[in-house]
Amino acid sequence: MKFARRSFVAAIFALGAALTVALPAQAQSAGKDYTAITPVQPTEDAGKIEVLEFFSYGCPHCSDFHPQLSSWIGKLPSDVVVKRVPITFGRGAWANIAKLYYTLEITGDLAKLDGDVFKAIHAERINLFEEKALAEWVVKKGVDPKKFAETFNSFGVMSKVKRGDQMAQAYKIQGVPALAVEGKYLVGGKDFTETLQISDKLIAKVRSEKSGKK
Repeated sequence: MKFARRSFVAAIFALGAALTVALPAQAQSAGKDYTAITPVQPTEDAGKIEVLEFFSYGCPHCSDFHPQLSSWIGKLPSDVVVKRVPITFGRGAWANIAKLYYTLEITGDLAKLDGDVFKAIHAERINLFEEKALAEWVVKKGVDPKKFAETFNSFGVMSKVKRGDQMAQAYKIQGVPALAVEGKYLVGGKDFTETLQISDKLIAKVRSEKSGKK
């Protein structure tokens, strides 16, 4: 499911804007429930079916989607891998929370704090878009301040953020949350439940393609 870039609500307190939902058609066919990605994008492991989630902690719909997506991920078969890609759309504030995601991933705190970041921004209205504020917040959550600061400002994290935005351009991502399957299919759906149902079908399609079946 995609939400129009030009109408994002980032939940950034000074950057609010009305958000509208782009509703794709519901038939299970190319151009309706999914869009073929051209050119096809490379994946990291040929032995796995790769699903990408393009998202931002600043997006309220990403926050709403997160619990349902997490539950779905937990039930996927072993031949499927899900990778999350925080993107910025060129926004400095979203760059900070993209850096936050990768920093927590590297420090080993992501599993513990992933949901808490969404909650802090969208339920508790804590401003995590500024480096000082988010650094204070993670320390309160038990993250080592020295390790966090070094990682947050590292070349590696900056490179990951840049790479995420490059991927978003290559996949032609216009809004988040957005799911892509195997670098081939950008998933549609009228709501989160249908988006995941379509993803299941596309995963099955890719599995069939990999096995040489039609």
